Amino acid sequence: MSDHIHIKGLRLVTRVGVPDEERAVPQSVAVNVTITLSKSFKGFDDRIEHTIDYYQVSLSLREVAATGERKLIETLAEDLAAAVISFDGVCAVTLEVVKFILPDCESVSVLITRAREHV
Repeated sequence: MSDHIHIKGLRLVTRVGVPDEERAVPQSVAVNVTITLSKSFKGFDDRIEHTIDYYQVSLSLREVAATGERKLIETLAEDLAAAVISFDGVCAVTLEVVKFILPDCESVSVLITRAREHV
């Protein structure tokens, strides 16, 4: 059994898109993140240092998204997932990047799952 923290609909500003014109202007994407913890919530004793600070995760995701530019949302998803995996106590992450680009379409998204590699 695993315990999770879920961040839904976090809006990030980034430069992403295949055409140069699309990357010329920052755009908003949304991310949904499910963080699998390496230990259960049991025994956290209501102390933030025993869990993953999802506010700090959100700041890290904002920083990654704002840095540089990418042609593919697939690349953005990889970069964001790597940032989440770097937090102590994270076992795995499932991350969806949602882009609002196609006409007559609510959104386009990619969904990836990455696990911490054991050394």
